[in-house]
Amino acid sequence: MRLYVIGDVHGHLDKLKAAHERVFRDGGWDAVIAHVGDLIDRGPDSRGAVDYLMTGEAQGRRWIVTRGNHDRFLPQYLLQPDWVDPGLSSREHWTLHSGLGAPETLRSYGVDTALPPQRLLAEAKRAVPADHATYLASLPLYFLHPLALVVHAGVRPGVDLQDQAEEDLVWIRQGFLNNLHDHGPLVVHGHTAIQTATHYGNRLNVDGGAAYGRPLCAVVIENGAAHLLTEDGRVPLEPENLPCE
Repeated sequence: MRLYVIGDVHGHLDKLKAAHERVFRDGGWDAVIAHVGDLIDRGPDSRGAVDYLMTGEAQGRRWIVTRGNHDRFLPQYLLQPDWVDPGLSSREHWTLHSGLGAPETLRSYGVDTALPPQRLLAEAKRAVPADHATYLASLPLYFLHPLALVVHAGVRPGVDLQDQAEEDLVWIRQGFLNNLHDHGPLVVHGHTAIQTATHYGNRLNVDGGAAYGRPLCAVVIENGAAHLLTEDGRVPLEPENLPCE
């Protein structure tokens, strides 16, 4: 049994396709591939990344995409323009925050981001396909596989999976990253960008920082083993038991 997991995409369609190619070489075209979310923002082709994954799933690919915090921004903006994600410590709106990547996402849909706020919203509503917004808004919060629990940010330790809060599943850092207790299944997550995929014993972070110029991580998990997939083949991921990133 194998499970492949891909890290935070952040609008990098080229890196997403390259990561998929590494998976296909290792496990074939029918491989089960889970993605930890954050499909959009920061990179140049959020629209292309969403469309690519939607198309693959519609064609019957065994792909699963969990919801990241960034995946909430665009559909909520179209539905409730004044909404500010409660997980943002800055309390800044998605379109105004300098680091969230809204301009790049909107430009990928052909929206002129120099427009004033009301015209920007109207143009975004016209340009973003309804099925893209619906897809992002309806992504599952986690994927439980016999080999691992795949989730965007992590879990609240000690809380049953069915009782986990969405805010934790897509935003958590403090209380999870520094927790060394056994969560039951191996938790495979992204959200916190590091240099490359790293195994901490009870969790495996696959956000290698594709949004910041690094490769998009793809890992394979088998019974008792995990490997990073590179262009030169598998690299073992041994548990480091580090307290936090």
